[in-house]
Amino acid sequence: MAPRKAEQDQPKAAGKAGFVAIIGRPNAGKSTLLNHFVGQKIAIVTSKPQTTRNRIQGVVTRPEGQIVFIDTPGLHDAKSVLNRQMMREVSAALEGIDVLLMMIDASHTLPTADQMLLDRAKRYESKTILALNKIDKLPKPKLLPLLEAFSKAFPFAALVPISALTGSGCDQLLEEIFKHLPQNENFFPEEQITDQPERFLAAEIVREKAIQLTYHEVPHALAVFVDKFEETPKILRIEMTLHVERDSQKKILIGRKGEMLKKIGTEARKELEALLGTKIYIGLFVKVVEGWRDNPHKVRELDWHVQLEDIKKDQAQKANRERGLTDDLAGDDDQRS
Repeated sequence: MAPRKAEQDQPKAAGKAGFVAIIGRPNAGKSTLLNHFVGQKIAIVTSKPQTTRNRIQGVVTRPEGQIVFIDTPGLHDAKSVLNRQMMREVSAALEGIDVLLMMIDASHTLPTADQMLLDRAKRYESKTILALNKIDKLPKPKLLPLLEAFSKAFPFAALVPISALTGSGCDQLLEEIFKHLPQNENFFPEEQITDQPERFLAAEIVREKAIQLTYHEVPHALAVFVDKFEETPKILRIEMTLHVERDSQKKILIGRKGEMLKKIGTEARKELEALLGTKIYIGLFVKVVEGWRDNPHKVRELDWHVQLEDIKKDQAQKANRERGLTDDLAGDDDQRS
């Protein structure tokens, strides 16, 4: 039975909703935590530092409200154009947030060693929550002294020991975050878990597999671009180009008789088919682009927002060309008649 109009016109009672930026050093476990909260993989995870390069939003909806998490690159000293862009991503993520979630690897830290993080948190003294991660790797007698040391170093709104890998303490962390969020209606539909498009996720999954399977300088010199993302009733066809900076890196990626590139593609395809629920073809190519990490134009292209803008421009230009061709043909018909 449909509700009466008077009931339909009544606004929904606002729950709690807000934006929460996750900051931390490289390999603190930020992406692992985001994937845990969302319930599926939306951010790639590797043992290599500086894996995350762009802001990634993950949406968590609960009966009490909605949290929009913003995963950020790990804080580090920026030397290349790419590294500086990654640090700008962190700064942009902090604008307009409701809660700052600082993640620290409890097994490798002291407050004095994380001054860069504490300096970032000064603007958010009343709404910064500390998540001491990887407590599963920390001897229990060391946990309490560490919590006391951090509570003296900064006026955190809450300190929560967690393990993003096992999920220990993560429910308590969500409770603390909701306590500090404002009353708001949800920002995203309940079923939405991220704002990033599937084509970007596909590129990231390929990059993850390549990072996990290669060595030396290849992981840091690698960028993945989607050339073709074509959905058909039977199969999703994706073609991507992997950029590296040297011929030696290209040889490592391709491997003997193409075996490494084939392995990267196979592992990425299997994971993407499970995530997206469809049959997928992946075509991979490797290209040497010398010094791309210090090329502002190339670095800018890594941002999927920029990639989408370029796609829209190309589509608009194509539509205009087709429209012009149609107009020309119509004009020819008029002249003949």
